[in-house]
Amino acid sequence: MKKRKIGIIGGSGLYNIDGFDNTKWKKVKTAWGEPSGPILNATFEKEDVCFIARHGKGHKINPTKINYRANIDALKKLGVTDIVSVSAVGSLQEHLSPGTFVIVDQFIDRTFARSKTFFDDEIVAHVSMAKPTSPSLMKCCESALIKTNIRHQVGGTYIVMEGPQFSSFAESKLYRSWKADVIGMTNMPEAKLAREAEIRYCTIAMVTDFDCWHPDHDEVDVPTVIKTLKDNALNAQKMIKEIIKTFNSFSIKNDPANDCLTTSIITDPKFRTKKTKNKLKVIAGRLLKK
Repeated sequence: MKKRKIGIIGGSGLYNIDGFDNTKWKKVKTAWGEPSGPILNATFEKEDVCFIARHGKGHKINPTKINYRANIDALKKLGVTDIVSVSAVGSLQEHLSPGTFVIVDQFIDRTFARSKTFFDDEIVAHVSMAKPTSPSLMKCCESALIKTNIRHQVGGTYIVMEGPQFSSFAESKLYRSWKADVIGMTNMPEAKLAREAEIRYCTIAMVTDFDCWHPDHDEVDVPTVIKTLKDNALNAQKMIKEIIKTFNSFSIKNDPANDCLTTSIITDPKFRTKKTKNKLKVIAGRLLKK
């Protein structure tokens, strides 16, 4: 079995992780352009780990402009097999107050201005997103949150909006009527691309606010979000270190990401050109080299 390696994608408020050993920031070239920034390669408790700040150092890339394909390709190029994505979100439920971490298990993708697949030129693939997150990583994250005594919920639906503006009151009420739990701007197409890359993926959504639906709370603003982000980021670092220590002990048998491309690529091999196969070498090389 291929050696597992964990990658962490840091969202708003999480731009670095302290306490790692053998740290080295590495620029990675991809067939899809530049990633959000250099990737931290390090070790922790004898485990290799990669970390990338989704919005770049200093938070200078807005959600629409993030090069999600380059980020996922770069992480896979570095040998990452499992991704834990950490994201700041608004709450759509009364019981999910700021400071709560949600282990997401479903998404509703409302984005419309992003490249959402690696397979958009000559080679077509259709992967299943029925179960978009990894059961083993979810269990690992739950264990880490219990050990670090962080308030959390296991399971929840994350609505991904285009942004960068926050929701209108009407939109917020609509999403609540859909029984969604949290709302954010970044986990799509990230989760879809991780699946296409056959990387196991899990999202930890860190609640910063009540969006704008709650009658007892003001509408969302950046100062309010930043205040909660700082507290969340400290908890996120504790959680991440616990995840890195234990993720290898959770079984990945029957994970939906495992070898999922084997039954997903539909294009006749005789029409797969060398140019496109080379572009997809990191993502799907094990199948396209045949």
